[in-house]
Order: sequence, then C-alpha cells, then structure tokens
Amino acid sequence: MNAGELLSLCKRRGFIWPSFEIYGGVAGMYDFGPLGSALKDNIVAVWRDVYKRGEGFVEIDSPTVNPEAVFRASGHMDEFSDYVVHCKECREPFRADHLVSDLHANPDTLDAAALKGLMVEHSVCCPDCQCELGSVEEFNLMFKTSIGPGSNRAGYLRPETAQGIFVNFPHLYRYNREKLPLGVIQHGRGYRNEISPRQGMIRLREFNMMEVELFVDPDDKSWPRFPAVAEETLRLVPEDGAERELSLTQALEGGVIANEVLAYFIWLTKTLLERMGVDGGRLRFRQHLKDEMAHYAMDCWDAEVLLSYGWTEVVGIADRGCWDLSQHAAWSNEEMSHFKRYDEPREVERVALKAKYRELGPLFKGEAKEVARLIEERGPEDVSGGVLKVEKDGAELEIPETLFETVTVREKLAGERVMPHVIEPSHGLDRIFYTVLEHAYRREDDYTVLALRPEMAPIKAGVFPLMARDGLEEKAKEVFALLTAEGIEAFYDESGSIGKRYARMDEVGTPWCVTVDYETLEEERGLKGTVTVRDRDSSEQRRVAISDLPVTLKSLLKGADFAKI
Repeated sequence: MNAGELLSLCKRRGFIWPSFEIYGGVAGMYDFGPLGSALKDNIVAVWRDVYKRGEGFVEIDSPTVNPEAVFRASGHMDEFSDYVVHCKECREPFRADHLVSDLHANPDTLDAAALKGLMVEHSVCCPDCQCELGSVEEFNLMFKTSIGPGSNRAGYLRPETAQGIFVNFPHLYRYNREKLPLGVIQHGRGYRNEISPRQGMIRLREFNMMEVELFVDPDDKSWPRFPAVAEETLRLVPEDGAERELSLTQALEGGVIANEVLAYFIWLTKTLLERMGVDGGRLRFRQHLKDEMAHYAMDCWDAEVLLSYGWTEVVGIADRGCWDLSQHAAWSNEEMSHFKRYDEPREVERVALKAKYRELGPLFKGEAKEVARLIEERGPEDVSGGVLKVEKDGAELEIPETLFETVTVREKLAGERVMPHVIEPSHGLDRIFYTVLEHAYRREDDYTVLALRPEMAPIKAGVFPLMARDGLEEKAKEVFALLTAEGIEAFYDESGSIGKRYARMDEVGTPWCVTVDYETLEEERGLKGTVTVRDRDSSEQRRVAISDLPVTLKSLLKGADFAKI
C-alpha cells in the first residue's frame, strides 16, 4: 500500500493531524484527533493489562524535564547523538547515515570520517538541490532548557522515560519490600531533536513511549512463567543475519538469546503486538550487532514490523545489565544495590583494616572514634603509598599506615549486596499506533476498511436509524444512550444512506453497526424490540433484542463468534 493513502485517511477521519498546520507545520510532530486519541488509549490499556494485571508490575509517572546530572550519569550527554551534514548551498540538514543507507549494510555503526568517505566515494549530494554537502558533525539529540527563571541549572527534555524509573529505584525497592524481581512501567512523552524526520509517524521529535524496567538478580535470570511458553516459536534474525524460526528453548540452548528472562519478554512482546493487531506474518525480532548496541546494553533485540517504509523497529527488548543503577549510584552517592539474603548464613574470611585506637586517641581526641570508623569502612585496596585517604566533614584526611593495620577476620554473613540487572522492553507507542493502522488497512476499488481488532477500535458500535423519520431516530437515540451507559463506545449517525453510514464506520474500524428499522417499531415498545447488528468483517447481520444488546456486544469484544450470537 501507499503510506500516503493511509495518512490521508488518518487526517480526514480524525486519527492524526500535522501539528501547527495553520502556521505551516513542524516536521516530526503530530496531533492525535478524537479517533486517534481513543486508539492510543486502547493501545496503552492493553499494554497496562499485560504488564500490570498479567505480570504484576507497578506503574509510576515522572517529570519530562530532568536536570543535566541525570543525563551525565546515564551517558546521554556523551552518547545520545547522530551525525548531521548540511548542504553547502541550501543549508538543509540531513542525517548522514540515512544518505548512505543504500551504500552500507549498517551505516549507523559508522563514525563521521567513514560516513564522509562513503559520500565522497559515491558522489552523494544534497537530495533537495543536488549541491555539494559539507562536513559530517556530531549532533546531540536532546532538547535543552533551564530550570527556573534566570537559573544556571541546565535541564533537558527526556529522550526516554526510563531514567525516571532508575532515579526512583531506592523508593521503588523499599515499596517492593526490598525484594527482586521488581517490575516497573511508565508511559509518557519523550523528546528527540531529530535532524530530518521524514517518515510520517515513524520518526518524531515529540513522541509517546511505553517503557518497562524489570530489575532482576544478576545471578538469576530465570522467569517463573517461562516453562509454560518454552516451546513457543519466534521469527529471529540473530547478529549473523541468518533468519530462522526457533522455539524459545532452542534459542536458549543454541546461545541465540542470552538468558531466560530476556527470551520470555521477547515472546511476551510478540503476543502483545499480535493482540493489538500487528500481523504476525509481518513481525520478526532482530538482534543488534555488537557495533550498533547502545552504550548501556549487554544484549538487545528489536521487534521489527514490515511496513510500507520497510522493516521498522517498534519495540526494543534490551538487557541493560547494571549500567544504569551503577552510574546513578556513582554520580549521586545513593545506595542502589539489592541485599541478597543467603538461604543459610555463610562464614567467610576477609582482609580488613583495623584502627589502632591507642595511637588515634592522642592525635584526634574526641574525634578518634569517628576516625576509626572511617578507617574500618575502607579496605586494603584503598591504601596507596602507605596512606589511606578518607573524607571527613567535607575535607580530605590523610591517615598514615602507622595508625591502622591489615588483619584477617572471620565473620558470618546473612547475605551480600549486588547491583540488580535490568531487562527493558521499550515500546514506541506512535510506531505501534501506525503499524496497527497500516496492518488493518484494506482497500478494494473505492471501498476502504480498517480491520482493527475490536479491542483496539476507537468506536465499538455505530448506531443508526434506518431513516431519520417516523420515530426511528428517537428509538435509535435510546439504543445509543443504552450502550454508552454500559461503557460501550458508540457513535450515532443518521445522515446519508444506510450504505454510506456503514462505509464510514468500516473506514474507521468500527466492528459492528446497529440499525433500528421499522421491524423494531412494530415490536413491543420500550427497550424490548430487536435491532439489526451487522459485522464489519463478514457483512453478516443478526437480529438481537435491544435488552440483550450490551451483553451481546461485550461478549463479542471478548472474542465470541458473531455467527453464533
């Protein structure tokens, strides 16, 4: 299909609109219209259902503006960038790796020199005016701001929601009674100052994310639900590039997927996307190459869908290791580790520093006890050149080795502190939104149908009078009010022929249409008559009692067979 056809439908029917269109628009930004907002909410609802109800994860909501220190610690200040090149004539910016995408298997792994070399070798010029391109430069993608008026405190719009979870780990850990695993979800806006967003909703400057951070014991990457899905299959493209269909067990035993918990959440991503309406035949999981892996990732797989734009990432499932918590612990001096209790206390030997209290007393008087504590908190590895440096009252104190000794101590330990590892399924909501629409799009001749899954459809039922006269419209409005009172998203329409009304509902993905006709009026008054219910996908029709209509539609939403109602 042509992506332009779908985007035209989306604009015309109120799914998405180009942002600020009356002022010429801004590339990489879209507004969600009434139907788009409803579809977006339905996607979030399914994601929440899978992770909160299904897996028992908790949800938080954190600010979109973060202080610079957060991104210093996370590595985004140094690593979160793309390469940009400007046309020397028209000054239009372009993302350098996109200009050589046909000349290299994986251009986003190349540095500035290699990208420029490819451009020169193949005479790549400006796509707009065909003039010469300038030098390739690094461009950080975060939007910068300041926090507070006249403030020197720099802030950035978050490029991901994940950091809000990581910096809250101490609170979340206590909330979870200091136990692992700990699963946390968050959805919201993210911001990336993309160089040249040119693929509709696929590459946006302001976008929606649904991120999951699962904190696990680094020595136990199993998952209790894995055995139930161990023989389920996935379409995988490992880093060797050879696509294959493997069961989760085969992928683990062959070393294709690194660990059980990562395998489980790759599978869960597949079931989640298919539940939303992504075509399983156009879905695969591709492993990142070593040189394209994010700076924080130990392993990463992308859920890719086949669109009119080609294979496109919609979810990234990464094993982030202990990068994030270790970094924030080091930068903030906050405790981010997990106390892992042993089944039985263990007796261990360790080499420690012991203060010489008799020598400390005359030197430090009343502070000798505090200095002794500072010494014994450190280890032999902290001694350099016969001197131990400790911090006391904001000042550095140098303690010579004459004031302490190295001893071997035996002690019983109830457990040890370990830094949790993180498994992260990160969902691009806007890309999933577009994929659900494109995979549902059907067009034959001049007739368009969005075959959305009922759970996803913004409108569950269209309610029509056969004609807007003879009391049919009053009865249809009663039926409409009944459905909305029961929490069923309905839409009332009495304009145009019944065929055109069916067509309008089919075009926006409404699974069922309810028609009040003369037979309805001929039956008992009140809400005891029957109406015609039409199924979008089969075009079959059934007579249903008005009093049974809410229950019938709710059963259809849960997967009941229309032919059997």
